[in-house]
Amino acid sequence: MTFEQLDLIEPILKALQQEGYTSPTPIQEQSIPILLKGNDLLGCAQTGTGKTAAFSIPILQKLYKTDNRKGIKALIVTPTRELAIQIGESFESYGKYTGLRHTVIFGGVGQKQQTDALKIGVQILIATPGRLIDLANQGFISLKALDFFVLDEADRMLDMGFIHDIKRILKLLPTKRQTLFFSATMPPEIEKLANSMLTHPQKVEVTPASSTVDIISQSIYLVEKKEKTDLLIHLLEDKSIESALVFTRTKHGADKLSRVLKKAGIPAEAIHGNKSQNARQRALTDFKSHNLRILIATDIAARGIDVDMLSHVFNFELPNIPETYVHRIGRTGRAGHEGIAISFCSAEERPYLKDIQKLIKKAIPVIANHPFISMEGINAQKEKEEEIKIKAKEKKIYQGSRSNGDYWRRKKQAPQNSKKTNSPNIKNK
Repeated sequence: MTFEQLDLIEPILKALQQEGYTSPTPIQEQSIPILLKGNDLLGCAQTGTGKTAAFSIPILQKLYKTDNRKGIKALIVTPTRELAIQIGESFESYGKYTGLRHTVIFGGVGQKQQTDALKIGVQILIATPGRLIDLANQGFISLKALDFFVLDEADRMLDMGFIHDIKRILKLLPTKRQTLFFSATMPPEIEKLANSMLTHPQKVEVTPASSTVDIISQSIYLVEKKEKTDLLIHLLEDKSIESALVFTRTKHGADKLSRVLKKAGIPAEAIHGNKSQNARQRALTDFKSHNLRILIATDIAARGIDVDMLSHVFNFELPNIPETYVHRIGRTGRAGHEGIAISFCSAEERPYLKDIQKLIKKAIPVIANHPFISMEGINAQKEKEEEIKIKAKEKKIYQGSRSNGDYWRRKKQAPQNSKKTNSPNIKNK
């Protein structure tokens, strides 16, 4: 299928053509017709599947065809400033020939530039929850004329404690609206939130909930906690690793790892909530343009990082929430490209690994051949080798017994050549 077959207007088709897009992804192919018909949508899709275009394109088309464009007509709420900026860039790209105006608002920076844009007037607003509520309370934002509401990355919203902010935002919205709800995973609490917001929604699920992209090659390195840094330096000495996003659990851990890598001659930058917006944007820009090879991030800061041809994701520390693992490795393997996800697992993180493998319904291969393997890893490898030997022995015994059984069955079924066989008494028995 092509975008032309989705009955898109010429201004959007022209923009898509200039971006080099000809065929929609599965979630775009399924979602765009539903949204153009005016239905609410519950979308379950992994990161990197093209869901931003799945909701931005139909919103742009419907607003383009609307005569009355005064006021904010579409609101997109997303958990992080990086993701908000990325969504804003998508609306800029796809809507460049529509004449529609949009702006992005988020915290951590002065509000004047954002309020100036709001005063001029926009039809599309992309916002993080805190700054949206703040500016609404100050009277800069009115959502009475809203037609479209998009809640993006809903599962991450709940992980970050935004549930009360979401409830406050819902009170600001008109009852009559088209609501779009997107989440990479769909645990029970997310379904409950979706049911409270949506009216007879159409559901689009392009991949099983909480699954990982098939084209991402995943592996586990069993390593002592104190030797993780040495292992990372050892692996990053491989120049075939063109770009790598490294996840740590804490802001302090990200900064410390960045300093150690730089000392080892490996340029790296860290981004997290304590960094200024300018510093974060500078590091992200360098990373996206491949001027920076290694970026270290916490989970919150990494949401919204969309890098073409990101070859590797490293889980320096395994997340204690298994769904977070899905989000992390989804930074690679995007837009049909292959990706590699490497995770370090210490003894105390083994329960996290067990939960992750239970969630994704697959065992992640363990790499035993590395210079920093833990004693636990060595023992696990010995157990695996012993298991293989036992299985091979059992198979040999089974094959031998099967061969003996075949022999005796053939002997029993063989025709009798003795004269007694042909006697009338034998025939009549």
